[in-house]
Amino acid sequence: MKKTCIAIMTLGLFAACNQAPKTPELTSGINKSNLDTTASATDNFYQYACGGWMAQNPLTEEYSRYGSFDQLRENNQEQLKTLIEEVSANKHEANSIGDKIATLYNMGMDSVALNNQGAEPIKGLLSNIAALKNTEELSKELINLHKNGINPFFGLFAEADYSDSKMTIAWLWQSGIGMGDRDYYLKNDDNSKDLRAKYTEMIANMFTLAGYDKMANKGANELAKMVMDIETRLAKASYDKETLRDPYKTFHKLSVAETEALAKDIKLGEYFKAMGLAEMKSLNVGQPEFITECNNVLKSNIEAVKAYYAWNVINTAAGYLSDDFTKESFKFYGTALSGKEEMRPRWKRVTSTVDGALGEAVGQMYVEKYFPKEAKERMLNLVDNLKTAFGERIKAANWMNDTTKGKALEKLETILVKVGYPDTWRDYSGLEIKNDSYFANILRSNQFDIEYMISKIDKPTDKYEWLMTPQTVNAYYNPTTNEICFPAGILQPPFFDMNADDAVNYGAIGVVIGHEMTHGFDDQGRQYDKDGNLKDWWTAADAENFTNNAQVLVDWFNAIKVCDNPETYANGKFTLGENIADNGGVQISYQAMQNAIAKGQVNGEAMDGFTTAQRFFIAYAGVWAGNIREQEILRLTSIDPHSLGRLRVNATLPHITAFIEAFDVKEGDNMYLAPEKRVVLW
Repeated sequence: MKKTCIAIMTLGLFAACNQAPKTPELTSGINKSNLDTTASATDNFYQYACGGWMAQNPLTEEYSRYGSFDQLRENNQEQLKTLIEEVSANKHEANSIGDKIATLYNMGMDSVALNNQGAEPIKGLLSNIAALKNTEELSKELINLHKNGINPFFGLFAEADYSDSKMTIAWLWQSGIGMGDRDYYLKNDDNSKDLRAKYTEMIANMFTLAGYDKMANKGANELAKMVMDIETRLAKASYDKETLRDPYKTFHKLSVAETEALAKDIKLGEYFKAMGLAEMKSLNVGQPEFITECNNVLKSNIEAVKAYYAWNVINTAAGYLSDDFTKESFKFYGTALSGKEEMRPRWKRVTSTVDGALGEAVGQMYVEKYFPKEAKERMLNLVDNLKTAFGERIKAANWMNDTTKGKALEKLETILVKVGYPDTWRDYSGLEIKNDSYFANILRSNQFDIEYMISKIDKPTDKYEWLMTPQTVNAYYNPTTNEICFPAGILQPPFFDMNADDAVNYGAIGVVIGHEMTHGFDDQGRQYDKDGNLKDWWTAADAENFTNNAQVLVDWFNAIKVCDNPETYANGKFTLGENIADNGGVQISYQAMQNAIAKGQVNGEAMDGFTTAQRFFIAYAGVWAGNIREQEILRLTSIDPHSLGRLRVNATLPHITAFIEAFDVKEGDNMYLAPEKRVVLW
């Protein structure tokens, strides 16, 4: 929730740039079949660089979007499946990691048992909710639900104290709306209205499947309307996604007494004690007004809140119950919201569940089998090379004075780098997996994770803790620990070619590493100092220069139409951090490549008809090759702080002078942007 991470970004293993000069046998790294040479590189570079790949990889029914990074995820999931099935085929000592993995996986794969159980695994929770009689009982039930990882109203989690990042404190955060983003509830275009109607229909159908309509003695449609009314109230009280990106607007450190006063009927003091935080003195309340509205909702209509609680139980459980629940859920979340036509196979869903519940245990097996030890050192060497290039660009920035440059260089130098896997693995001995029901084990896993999270609160921040498992196909920057992380899962082909000249590797993984570094200096990350505290270290003039320069990207992306019906434009403000990081990543990695060419570590000559610079930019575009459905375009534009893949190419590269020169882009070409209009940042 709080991480500025490149959510679908993939990386590959990169050979150290300070290695000996490469031999002539190295290839150009360009697969010409991935290109569409009928397209003009100067008018639509995305189509030119990725059109062949897109034609060879059409969308299947399972996907709303499928790209190069999805291929890597598919490969990883196949690897995880192999590991988990090998474990699950054998008998293990009771309560051992092998026993837990095998029990959970086998229960998830047993469709006969799941279908026979139907709604039985959630009947107890629903019966308890149906029996609630007053507001006080509603507040107590909220505790029970939150302990089980079911989160109506708001979420509780552990995060660094923005005023003292060396300590971790509790955070309360707006939550509790089933469609995920407030705009789905508030917009009045035809698509939003249609989604609301389909969402309400799903809720009613789920109430019928679960039998809650009979427990509540009310019609399923009436119950669904109650839920929608509550979620709409919560949506109206929620901060919008642009406001959520402002750390100053979401950091309100309050005492427990002050927090209790925001929601007297919820009785947050009792809530904190029951959650294991009896000694807590203060916490951050991300959106105080939202918490007050939760309290207003709680005391407004007991039957409606009970329906809302019941819906949260059903929606949380749906993916772990019988086929009728999973199909009903997919009909909305998969098809209506994203445009998918077919549910993922059961083995993929269950593998993801095991991975989620026992992530680092699975990760330890993954690293032992699939991650070469030399990869970690090579990545660390590459990060050092990118740091050097970034430092050079900071020193050369003519829009910053020496005072701010000094602070920026100090922050850059102190970035903590994590590669591959953690030094210390998480202990899962306290997680209990039983042979009762699949969903019961999900609840126990939730309880285990919540207790683990609670144990961090009011303790020193562990900056060496990993926020992703090693097998994750992703990367992130965390501002409160000033760290960048590249898990083992993304350090592999197809994004690094051991047999290719390193120009393509600089264009792919090099840009990604530069992207993550730049997050420390984007519109959010720049507001944290080298120690991760929310602190202004900029001179007033330089801060103004940054804001003015960044506004160029805001305006540029705001003007791009992504869909005709309904007419939808990119959100330059919401995606600003990622767009800055894309721009910085390209600039930094390109400079690092130029340094490597000067040292004879990258071939500076043309190969297969492409110059070194052209190979760099073709590789960069290839990272974002993909096909996407229109419904997914709308969904991602609404909820994702990353720009769409084609925009990360066609909207990013016109600002890069090296690209303009590499492909001889002229005024009048679609990919051309006049020098005075190009963004000037990192």
